[in-house]
Amino acid sequence: MAEMLTTIKRTRVPLTELEQSAFCTTESLVSKPLVEEFKSGVRWQRLPIEYMRTTAPELDDRIRAAKGKLGKRLIILGHHYQRDEIIQHADFRGDSFKLSQLAAEQKDAEYIVFCGVHFMAETASVLAQPHQRVMLPNMAAGCSMSDMAQTGDVEECWDDLMDTLGPGSIVPVAYMNCTADLKALCGRNNGIICTSSIADNVMQWAYKQAPRVIFYPDQHLGRNTGLKMGIKLDEMVLWNPFKPLGGNTKEQLGHAKLILWKGHCSVHTRFNPKQIQEARAKYPDITIMVHPECPMEVVQAADKVGSTEQISKAISAAPKGSVWGVGTEISLVNRIAKENSDKTVFCLDPVVCPCSTMYRIHPAYLAWVLESLVKGEVVNEIVVTGDTRKNAKLALERMLQYG
Repeated sequence: MAEMLTTIKRTRVPLTELEQSAFCTTESLVSKPLVEEFKSGVRWQRLPIEYMRTTAPELDDRIRAAKGKLGKRLIILGHHYQRDEIIQHADFRGDSFKLSQLAAEQKDAEYIVFCGVHFMAETASVLAQPHQRVMLPNMAAGCSMSDMAQTGDVEECWDDLMDTLGPGSIVPVAYMNCTADLKALCGRNNGIICTSSIADNVMQWAYKQAPRVIFYPDQHLGRNTGLKMGIKLDEMVLWNPFKPLGGNTKEQLGHAKLILWKGHCSVHTRFNPKQIQEARAKYPDITIMVHPECPMEVVQAADKVGSTEQISKAISAAPKGSVWGVGTEISLVNRIAKENSDKTVFCLDPVVCPCSTMYRIHPAYLAWVLESLVKGEVVNEIVVTGDTRKNAKLALERMLQYG
């Protein structure tokens, strides 16, 4: 009798997830020479030694000088979660999709330097004009959520769903925070991309195409959006890529309206209802606003829920003297607090814990990329081409049309 072999997939915890607490501190965040920040123990891209020991003020001067020489040929994009020392040099700041759109609209710009993480630079490459070249200052700036949805795992999941449920039974919806490969999977399977601010609109469109949706890679945004739309918890299932059929039976998948990929944001899962309770006890008139990537219990305990842009706009429009407890990345919260000094604005998490991958865009890397461009050298270029670019762009265009 032949021996039956069963392949067991081992659970992989992304290094980006393990490294998330590397920069957590009880003190304020101040950029140090890169040689000092290398002691944090996370992965860094190596740089020439001259950049390793240079102080923040010296780097600022070098960045400004290089930027001046490049002129309109250069656009620097700064995501909301970047450190202030980077944001001060950005031509545009915002969320990843908005920044990619803005860069593509700058016809004179040959070089797009995206101070963010890898999937953001990929999106910029997908949307860029043919003459534009996209660079990521530090190739080690990834995203733990994106890393939780590996291309092979999601493709295997899709094949299993087709075998189990049949074609036309489900639509893939990908959150912006995933690789170009997974955006392309959506594009070629009649799926669509969403941002946190329009997830409900996108999901409404998806349910007009099929009775079910698979949402990846963030289970919390998917669950919170589903609940907002009236989908019940017992109509949702979680897909664990390390278990057969994601840990579900065929019957469970057939009953489900929403299949959630088992992924999350390392920053937003730090928030919990106890933090909200403590904030309300200290400030009875407080408004709690959190990002929809937070766990369901946090979202339900908050007064308002919104994307990074929505959080910023809500607080800016609020009356003087109002108090806001915010559940999102600390660099953005601190910046909002500085820009709204007539209000009390603070992060619900008492530990200063920035996104460890975003925080890897140190001024030394920006100086290196810009000074390389001045010399005529393009470093750390991110390029998405061929069918991947075509299909990813198709999914993004559906978002713009229906979202």
